[in-house]
Amino acid sequence: MRVSSTVQTLLISSTLFGSALSFTATNTAPSALSFTTAKGISKQHEPLAMSADSESSSTNPTRHQFLQTLTTSALLTTMTLTTSSLPASAAKYGGFGADSPNVLDPKTATIDRDILASESCQKAIASITQYSKAVKFLQDKLKENDQTDIGPFLRKEFDFTKLRSDLNAVNEAFDEDTQRGTDRLVRLVLQDITELEAANRQKEGVPRSEKRLGIMQGKLSKLDRAFSDFLAFVA
Repeated sequence: MRVSSTVQTLLISSTLFGSALSFTATNTAPSALSFTTAKGISKQHEPLAMSADSESSSTNPTRHQFLQTLTTSALLTTMTLTTSSLPASAAKYGGFGADSPNVLDPKTATIDRDILASESCQKAIASITQYSKAVKFLQDKLKENDQTDIGPFLRKEFDFTKLRSDLNAVNEAFDEDTQRGTDRLVRLVLQDITELEAANRQKEGVPRSEKRLGIMQGKLSKLDRAFSDFLAFVA
């Protein structure tokens, strides 16, 4: 029978605490010494002050060190068991479901068809489609020449004000549950474009490194997926 991590933690902590009590009891100095007189009468005799101080000085540091060690061990054990019981979570973005928990499947989205059919919304959809094509264009340019400066193209084709306006115009056609997911896609798009432009910056005369190139390609892949996922809601 398997025991949950929480129960295991309690059992281990209980065992350690019991050990602490046992250790403390066996190392506690007596409060008084008893002796028997010549007449067989048992009397209590308070320990000498120097003996008590000596006992205290030899016992307390040891007990203190032990309790410190016990507390540290219990905390480490609890952290280990708790961490091992947590489900692994993906750090990647992409797809509907596990990697994007807040993004609904487009098939289950609730869409206001009247808003979607409006002229402003249709223009915005056309613009987002062009953004998606522009990302693929940049991917091809970097494949042709990994030293290509894509900064001017990014600033021209991905104007932040217009991009945000286009994405929000389409977002208005979705209900609140759907928007919780599409809002996340909008934030990812804006963030990845910002980070892509930052990764593109290079000192004059210094070639782009493989690491920086990899970052740029990764950002473009994420943008490609994010635009595709967003457009899937209006396909």
